[in-house]
Amino acid sequence: MTDSQRSWRPETIAVAAGRPERVPDAPLNPPLTPAATYVGAPHTDGPEIGYGRYGNPGWQALEQAIGDLEGGRCLTFASGMAAATAILDLFGPGTVVLRPAHCYLGVAAAIEQRVLRHGWTVREADPSDTDAFLAAARNADLIWLESPTNPMMEVADLAAIAAGRDPRTVLVIDNTFASPLLQQPLRDGADLVLHSATKIISGHSDALLGAVVVADGDDHDHYARLESSRKLGGAVPGTLETYLVLRGLRTLPVRQAAAQASAVILAERLAAQPAVRKVRYPGFGSLLSIELADAATADRFVAALRLWVFATSLGGVESMLERRRRWAGELPTVPEGLIRMSVGVEHVEDLWADLDQALINLR
Repeated sequence: MTDSQRSWRPETIAVAAGRPERVPDAPLNPPLTPAATYVGAPHTDGPEIGYGRYGNPGWQALEQAIGDLEGGRCLTFASGMAAATAILDLFGPGTVVLRPAHCYLGVAAAIEQRVLRHGWTVREADPSDTDAFLAAARNADLIWLESPTNPMMEVADLAAIAAGRDPRTVLVIDNTFASPLLQQPLRDGADLVLHSATKIISGHSDALLGAVVVADGDDHDHYARLESSRKLGGAVPGTLETYLVLRGLRTLPVRQAAAQASAVILAERLAAQPAVRKVRYPGFGSLLSIELADAATADRFVAALRLWVFATSLGGVESMLERRRRWAGELPTVPEGLIRMSVGVEHVEDLWADLDQALINLR
């Protein structure tokens, strides 16, 4: 980024970053480059892409935009889980990892694989209790943290945890739920930031993509190691997916603002409903969870909805929800009647009317 660009606010960066150079007749948007092979430069020492598994102009544009938003260097991957496993693969046998007691089930499963295969030790703690979380982090090699957590919406004090950990402990923050517009963990002292860009960054439920952002002044050479993992493992993003995610990122500020405004209203109204035992809303963002009496009640509620989409993803323009314990791999500490809700950009009164008529059936 130039000095003038560093003063831009996140809303401006989302629209302006990763654009082609402004020369006459240049495209305003980075074009699709569906290339597996690139012409080499045998008589120069300059950089070259070389092969489709090593780079693509579309990746570079998206990585510039996400990196500028998060304040670091970005690498994109084929999916959020591809990015997550690339991070986990930075750590060898005997690793001690601390994770939230509640976290995304895919990551929990990937960590458990390494417990069985590589003798990892896993600790769990509530990240909303900073002192307890830091106590559990003593002598850990890796802290894997979500804030808010999935699906319990617990919020961590990222700056306090970053400052209070052992300097040798690598701190990874999954920032998928908040997005770079609402928090930038690298500025709070994190080493790596993860995004399932499939979700809020893309925003249209049509592209799988993951991203890792590495802090500037990377003392552990994480960027080079992750880039090598992507090249050798082949978990590269598709050119169309990269294009779609960057296009979705351009509207992130307006989507985020609209969805968050509706989420605040819906959280307040749901809290007043007798059938809703608890509302879990972190106070920001477009995600919340509610707890109903039990699995059967939650399933009846979901089945009665007509506008909300019953789906396992989140962050799209469509409002989506699901009972998380319908998945066999979901953590057993998640209540059976918990429903995770992702608020989209539909009119809030239409969203509420649908929820209200479904809640009436539970009274």
